[in-house]
Amino acid sequence: MLTLRGITKDYVSGSMRVSALRGVDLEFGENEFAAILGPSGCGKTTLLNIIGGLDRYTEGDLLIGGKSTKEFREKEWNTYRNHSVGFVFQSYNLIPHQTALANVELALTLAGVSREERRKRAVEALERVGLHDQLKKKPNEMSGGQMQRVAIARALVNDPEILLADEPTGALDSETSIQVMEILQEIARDRLVIMVTHNPELAETYATRIIKLLDGRVISDTASGQTRPRRARHGEESIKKPSMSLRTALSLSLNNLLTKKGRTILTAFAGSIGIIGIALILSLSNGVNNYIDKVQRDVLSSYPITIEAESMDIEESLNALLKNTEGNEQQREEGMAYSNSTMTKALSSWMSGVTKNDLHAFKKWLEDPATDIKKYMSGIQYDYATPLVVYRTDLETPMQVNPSTALEAAGMFSTMGMTASGVQETMLESVESSINVFGMLLDNEELLESQYDVLVGRMPQDKFEVVVIMDSNNELSDMTLYTLGLKDQSELEGVFPRLMRGEPIDSQDTSYSFDTLMGMEFRLMINTDYYMKKNNLWTDQRNDEAYMAAKLAEAPVLKVVGIARVSEDTVAAATASGGGIGYRRDLMDYVLREVQNSEIVREQMANPTVNVFTGYEFSEKPQDALDRLKDMEVSEFITLMEEEGMIPKGMIPDGLKPLITKELMMEFIDQGTLMIQGTSLEANLKALGVSNPMAIIEYLNRDPAEDSDREERDNPLEYPTEFPSSIKIYALDFEAKNAITDKISEYNRRMNETGQEEKVIHYTDYVGLLMDSVTTIVNSITYVLIAFVAISLVVSSIMIGIITYISVLERTKEIGILRAIGASRRDISRVFNAETLIIGFTAGIIGIGVTLLLVVIMNLILHNMLGIRNLASLPALAALILVGISMLLTLIAGLIPSRIAARKDPVVALRTE
Repeated sequence: MLTLRGITKDYVSGSMRVSALRGVDLEFGENEFAAILGPSGCGKTTLLNIIGGLDRYTEGDLLIGGKSTKEFREKEWNTYRNHSVGFVFQSYNLIPHQTALANVELALTLAGVSREERRKRAVEALERVGLHDQLKKKPNEMSGGQMQRVAIARALVNDPEILLADEPTGALDSETSIQVMEILQEIARDRLVIMVTHNPELAETYATRIIKLLDGRVISDTASGQTRPRRARHGEESIKKPSMSLRTALSLSLNNLLTKKGRTILTAFAGSIGIIGIALILSLSNGVNNYIDKVQRDVLSSYPITIEAESMDIEESLNALLKNTEGNEQQREEGMAYSNSTMTKALSSWMSGVTKNDLHAFKKWLEDPATDIKKYMSGIQYDYATPLVVYRTDLETPMQVNPSTALEAAGMFSTMGMTASGVQETMLESVESSINVFGMLLDNEELLESQYDVLVGRMPQDKFEVVVIMDSNNELSDMTLYTLGLKDQSELEGVFPRLMRGEPIDSQDTSYSFDTLMGMEFRLMINTDYYMKKNNLWTDQRNDEAYMAAKLAEAPVLKVVGIARVSEDTVAAATASGGGIGYRRDLMDYVLREVQNSEIVREQMANPTVNVFTGYEFSEKPQDALDRLKDMEVSEFITLMEEEGMIPKGMIPDGLKPLITKELMMEFIDQGTLMIQGTSLEANLKALGVSNPMAIIEYLNRDPAEDSDREERDNPLEYPTEFPSSIKIYALDFEAKNAITDKISEYNRRMNETGQEEKVIHYTDYVGLLMDSVTTIVNSITYVLIAFVAISLVVSSIMIGIITYISVLERTKEIGILRAIGASRRDISRVFNAETLIIGFTAGIIGIGVTLLLVVIMNLILHNMLGIRNLASLPALAALILVGISMLLTLIAGLIPSRIAARKDPVVALRTE
């Protein structure tokens, strides 16, 4: 089974060469108890180490089962030690931080035996040596004899063919020595046992063969040549190469570290200093960036990229003003004053600065999946010029609450004398729409949830459901209260003129229960329902109380289903900052279809040259009132003049109108020239509530052959939502906003390249005026601070490398033990790498834990100083990455010590005390 042929072993120390073995020739059977005797220094232990594969012979050959070992590589020696050899040492060589059971299991772990199987076999091995009640004890809790029996159980657990015992009774008393020898004698019944001893009496009593060495040579051998049959071994059919699992390495290292808890915790804490510094910086940076992102998101919700059907290029107007202020190079005579046209040209530029955008084509482009622009949006909102006419009908007298009549009640418009057209009309409409308390909710559930806290009920889920929205202080502005009829608008009479005169206005704060707000009843009035057809002409019936009452009674009810509050620090809201009513987009879609499917709108579109109100053809030129009066009834004429703003509405009571004859009216007009403004199809459609009528008219008048949008000319009335008056694009963040503007620029470039200049989009990006460099500055500061703090990480890594090297020195004997049971150099390296990983993980966890505690304290301080709640916050991903970085750095720091450990000579390591 085991043959030694001419084995020599030389040790070189400096210039000296010492021969430990000098041509040893031995042959061992498969089962015998051989005792090697000899004085100290004769080569007994060296021979045992060579047989066990711990040491290499200089010359000769060792044959195992007839196979030469001259060409054995290290992994083959590891397999041999793990599967074929078991060691029993004089000093026991147990791993002190492992239990008896764990010490015995270790060899099986390297052999790749399953957990259940190795536990069973380890227990059996310990029971065989009489230690069934000592499984959970550690070596320092056991006697010398018990520790030696644990060592024997460890040597036997892999069922090796050879058991090598180096002075197994050297540290034991006589009685215990006999017990150990009896165990070895029993073991030798079915395997080869080779024992080195100084005790010839024990050898002669128990050994079947005695080999004596002197000066590295065999001087006597009592071999009989008789052997007993060898029994089958565990797993003999498939012997695996030994390899230590990461779990085993972690277990060994963790148990070792737990024996030095104080040092381990201090080392980990020192290693965590850098992690704490970086984590605090990241927490503050992340918190500031999150706060900036939140503010940006809220600001972007309030100030989206807005594209109007008609927009004014303010930048161009300012440039025109600046150009006109430049010096005039014309010759001027001395003593003469001259005029320039700076103001005239600037105003002319401003008034003519209205550009039209084809929002119909642009909307199609936005909704085209190929555009790939929606991934940059948090929401998109299409607004329409169609008024949302809403009445509150649960009051004594039905009251229009949208569009708001509060400023009219205060006398603002009459004081300002606003009768405007062109740009002035656009500006006036913008002012009027800004005071409306009904606003469309964003079509983005996630954004709505982040910006509103529902206090009562729920958010609208149907087109006829609305929600009352209050500001973050649970307040509604007095303008909102007057508009909704919660305050009496009669209190506003004459307020604006008094303000213009500088007179103080008293205002009292009031409160309202949620039940009151939830109990409001609104009716939706379609704008075209104001008109009724009489004598083939359509007339406005707003002043007919009976007609209005009937229409309101059959109008759809808008139900208040909830009360919401704008979340704290949120800038965006569906309504004005003073609160109001939020409604869904599909309510506006419903209104658009009702308006454009109404009889009056269809009749007007079917006869685009004839005014449905007068029966005359449209003429944008002013007409003499006398000519118009000849073909009209007096009541119709008075209504026309009221609509034209020539006489205030209601100045002539309805009861007096039948008493005024045509002759009396003509006599009144004849006192002076009275011109009635011209009319147009666009003005009529706009009055009827058709959104963006000019776009619809231009679309119908466009030559289908030149229209790349459609092959056939469709009726726009069938799809009214395709002609918005403005489009609001809500970006996810500033980077997304830049991407959206780039996309729009790309769209404009394509329109210019394809000769479709009329579809180029003009808009002023007000959000672009905000500085987007704050985040960049914060990140730059963060990177600089992290670079400085990272120095402490390098220092702590070096320190951990030193601590690991100390651990290598402390665990040198353990290295020898592991190599003796078959662990490879890689396994040894893995043990110490596992130790550094555990320290790195502990340092990372301590760092994150301390950071989270400091973040709480930091947030309390920042809240007191800045009034901002929870500013600092450490992202979970950053925490995981920092723990990973800590483990990586400690692993790198421990690479050199772990390699030093792996290269240690196992024989030298076993001799270390």
